[in-house]
Amino acid sequence: MNLFDEEEITLPLKDGQFIYYPKFLNEELASELFNSIYQETNWKEDSITIFGKKILQPRLTCLFGNEGKPYSYSGITMYPNNWNKPLLFIKNEIEQICTQNFTTVLANLYRNENDSNGWHADNEKSLGHDPIIASISLGEERLFQIKHNSNKSEKINLILEHGSLLLMKEGSQIHYKHQLPKSKTSKNPRINLTFRTIF
Repeated sequence: MNLFDEEEITLPLKDGQFIYYPKFLNEELASELFNSIYQETNWKEDSITIFGKKILQPRLTCLFGNEGKPYSYSGITMYPNNWNKPLLFIKNEIEQICTQNFTTVLANLYRNENDSNGWHADNEKSLGHDPIIASISLGEERLFQIKHNSNKSEKINLILEHGSLLLMKEGSQIHYKHQLPKSKTSKNPRINLTFRTIF
């Protein structure tokens, strides 16, 4: 059985490198990982600060990582849980193709069509000048959007599939923002694992 598929699609974005692997994990393995992570993770709904107002994030999150390194964004600070076997397995597979040593993964659970993540870049100072983010999708397919910070005509809609990997590399967090919008149709749960390096 082939567990991995290295078919890659480079997105046509001139100021940043985005590489999409639609079938990075095969369906059986992706489903097994989804069930394990969904059931074993201590999911939380934190409040974040947006334009000076505290609101509940429209998704659940949990942080895992090395050496107790915290991660801060939008007015909250998260402290990592220890790596578990499923996450270490995925981390090791990603690192074989992108030559990046990830220290941390932010896990997001989108429970239904109403959960979302608005326009943003993963550009916190702790991630360095030009961060590389590896994003694994497990569960329900969802629409993912990317737009250029200054060129309004440069925008991409991408359906993130079950078991897919999106590598956001050089320039991706400097020149672009991305979001996962609410859906107008009913959606089952989706887990998004965003691997990153905290310095």
